Amino acid sequence: MRRGSRARPGPTPASLEHAITTEDFRSAAHTAADLVSDHLAGLPARPVWQPMDEAARQALLDAPLPAEGRPLAALLEAIGTDVLPYPMGNGHPRFFGWVNSAPAPAGVLATLAASAMNPSTAGGDHADVHLERAVVRWIAELVDFPHPPGGGLLTSGASMATIVCLAAARNRAARLAGRDVREEGLAGMPPLVGYVTGETHSCVRKAAELLGLGSRHLRTVATGPDGRLDTAELRAAVERDRAAGLLPFLVVASAGTVGTGAVDAFEPIADLCEEQRLWLHVDGAYGAFGRLDPAIAHRYAGLERADSLALDPHKWLGVPVDCGCALVRDTEELRATFSLVPSYLRDESAGSLGWFSEYGTEQTRPFRALKVWATIAHRGRSGLARDIARCTALARQLGELVRADDELELLAEVQTSIVAFRHRAPGLDTAARDALNRVVAPAVQRRGRVFVTGARLGDHEMLRACLLNAATTEDDLRLLLAEVKAAARELMP
Repeated sequence: MRRGSRARPGPTPASLEHAITTEDFRSAAHTAADLVSDHLAGLPARPVWQPMDEAARQALLDAPLPAEGRPLAALLEAIGTDVLPYPMGNGHPRFFGWVNSAPAPAGVLATLAASAMNPSTAGGDHADVHLERAVVRWIAELVDFPHPPGGGLLTSGASMATIVCLAAARNRAARLAGRDVREEGLAGMPPLVGYVTGETHSCVRKAAELLGLGSRHLRTVATGPDGRLDTAELRAAVERDRAAGLLPFLVVASAGTVGTGAVDAFEPIADLCEEQRLWLHVDGAYGAFGRLDPAIAHRYAGLERADSLALDPHKWLGVPVDCGCALVRDTEELRATFSLVPSYLRDESAGSLGWFSEYGTEQTRPFRALKVWATIAHRGRSGLARDIARCTALARQLGELVRADDELELLAEVQTSIVAFRHRAPGLDTAARDALNRVVAPAVQRRGRVFVTGARLGDHEMLRACLLNAATTEDDLRLLLAEVKAAARELMP
């Protein structure tokens, strides 16, 4: 370089092109808070759901990989114009579809803080680990399920919680048969057999297939007129399989089926499972928190006798997705199923419980506990109980409105907060009535004023309204039925 000359500045490193200062982030965070607040506040006045404009849909689908970055302000503007105007609809008080709740405001705020910390909640001595142990205990206390230290963990949802619980059940069954399934696998063993009903959630079948049990070895047990598992039929099925040289090991009961919200009779099922040495797993993903409502708490008698329980705080509690929970009575059974500690993950100060990664399949685990903690701490047990009781009371009222309407038919007793019904379609035969009820739900959805979904109950199509939002009103219920009838009239031949 010539003496006295000055070097020209080189290209700005890509990492510094949009370097974020504290003030940049603070300003963007305030903008984001306004954006989210306006979105939540404006939901009741908007359509519940509408199909996306084709151009808007394609803009998201065909978005090119950015060659250059954009500043935070531009990103937030894009979120406000391209994403928030097109919700699923579950934040709206007139959303009655599937089992999807509105997000609890405290959980929304906590999600930001958890993301800012961004730990891996596998183990160690940091706040997220200890907070998860606390909130798992809180969840167990909310539903009166026994909770030994280490007897559970948060998961992505009840589907993963079911895999965790059924894996522990499988390992116990293999051990009782003299096998170490972790080392030897299932090859050479008599088939392990589980027992479900026709209304058992599909995640149980997926778990059975994934764990090598095979859906062929899930027996579908009949239910009674009330939609609950028939214990006499269960006993007969177990005895047949034992006589055939198979190994019955699992019964899956429900604390609220997705179709009708039916709650199984846990006491006689637990008696049979203890007698036959079967693992009793309860699918409480949606309905187990109904135990907080004094009006229906009696339905859950015996739930605490289950060996495992899967729940979804991101359903009736309103914790933002994703957050499930697996609870297991025998901590050591769970740990023996999953524990694997390579040398690079040793933690001599971990204590007797070790790491969460020893109790499930995930090694890197997100900080789910903060949004659970915030949601429960904000409402308290009494507030959550009031919200749940409000939903079940509204469901019973909706059931009565259906009973009183000549155009509609109630298909099952309202046991929790799901109402199963259909349009009578007078003048149509059975096949045509089913065909009509199959298309009513999407027609109602497109109208935008309410959102309801359909399903099959037995051999027939039905509509099902799931009430999870305590902000829903009696007028919303009447509008739901009015929209169903209006859509049906337009569709009838």
